[in-house]
Amino acid sequence: MAWCSTSATTSTFRGSRRTTSNGGLREPFLYWYGPQPRICIFDYELARQILSSKSGHFVKNDAHPTLLALVGKGLGFMEGTDWVRHRRIINPAFTIDKLKMMTRTMLDFAESMAKELEDQTSQNKNGETKVDINRYFSELTVDNISYAIFGSSYKLGKEVFQAQTDLLEITMATFLDVPVPGLKYLPTESNRRKWMLERKLKSLLKQIIQPRLASGECGNDLLGVMLASCIETNKQGGKQVDLSLSMEEIIHECKLFFFAGHENTALLLTWSVYLLSIYPEWQERLRKEVLREFGSDPPNPNALGKLKEMAMVLFETLRLYSPALFMQRKTLSNMTVGSTKLPKGIAIVIPIPIMHREKEIWGEDADEFNPQRFENGISAAAKVPHGLLAFSMGPRSCIGQNFSMLEAKSTLALMLQKFSFTLSPEYVHAPVDLFTLKPKFGLPVIVTPLDMCN
Repeated sequence: MAWCSTSATTSTFRGSRRTTSNGGLREPFLYWYGPQPRICIFDYELARQILSSKSGHFVKNDAHPTLLALVGKGLGFMEGTDWVRHRRIINPAFTIDKLKMMTRTMLDFAESMAKELEDQTSQNKNGETKVDINRYFSELTVDNISYAIFGSSYKLGKEVFQAQTDLLEITMATFLDVPVPGLKYLPTESNRRKWMLERKLKSLLKQIIQPRLASGECGNDLLGVMLASCIETNKQGGKQVDLSLSMEEIIHECKLFFFAGHENTALLLTWSVYLLSIYPEWQERLRKEVLREFGSDPPNPNALGKLKEMAMVLFETLRLYSPALFMQRKTLSNMTVGSTKLPKGIAIVIPIPIMHREKEIWGEDADEFNPQRFENGISAAAKVPHGLLAFSMGPRSCIGQNFSMLEAKSTLALMLQKFSFTLSPEYVHAPVDLFTLKPKFGLPVIVTPLDMCN
């Protein structure tokens, strides 16, 4: 295959765009994003080699300026020694023991949400209530990630959420615009609003960070781990390696973890409830599992790992409705991966929803909801062990995946103990790409306390 930077580029890739017998696209194809060529791949082995590479030849693609304003230039956009430094500092905040401690707080917030739903149902004669459960899960996960990052300052964290929500609107309005050199500096109405929100977001984060710095009390939350970062010795080379973060770097990491930490888990819970509403037999299976393990007692953080069928449902939800729609990498030099030649600087796009429904990998029922496929774990669910791409793979896999799964399990377990839920007749199924995969019109469900169902 010719280098896709040659004059034969477009015809070469378009000619090789082949459809398999089951309708899945298997060969890469080229398209253009303004002046930048992008190659979209569908092959799992290509994706594995690219995402698992430790050579440094594949890096994150250049992020859109409005996206960086929203989530900052934190861990997700770093490369090389900076990425290693940040990852080493942040890793201790996501150990299983610390996450289990956070789960107690997650359950407290979930109890408050359940109490609010119970109050609403008690006010209705029929003993049930219709709610947009997506909104409830969004508010819940904002509380959780605020506490996980900021500890006792989590209320200020909710103001951070509002500023990021406003910035997201601008991001989505401009995300498909090709960046024009110099345009981001012009005082357009959109730019002025973006600058104002950036200043507000930075100011709010400083209000949280600076008092902690002044007091010298770091705390056990993610912010505390970053504030406690210090100089450590590289045992391999005997050199002093700077493992500290600047104020600016801490602000960027707070932006990234705050946005990703609430958005992805809220959507995982939302789409899980959607699927359990249209497959009530699985809702009942999970309820029986939860009641078998915990009865009417609050879920025990140390026993959440016993909820095997719930894990199966959550993984299947991530397969069908992954919050992230694609991953991107960029080559730093001319590369050959398999039989595909990639020139320096080309962006590589890995489309998660298409690959997650590839029948050659997932079977003829790839378009169907079948949690049973995960009965023996993620690696045995598909014909390749790395079939589930929702948390990426390799060294850049999602650092917060255990946090997200524990939060989803504890919240869903509590919901199943207390309520049954069905889709409202008003629901319109319209998944939409708003930076992540969201239900366009929310998720209205009918919530009924279990004591009313019996």
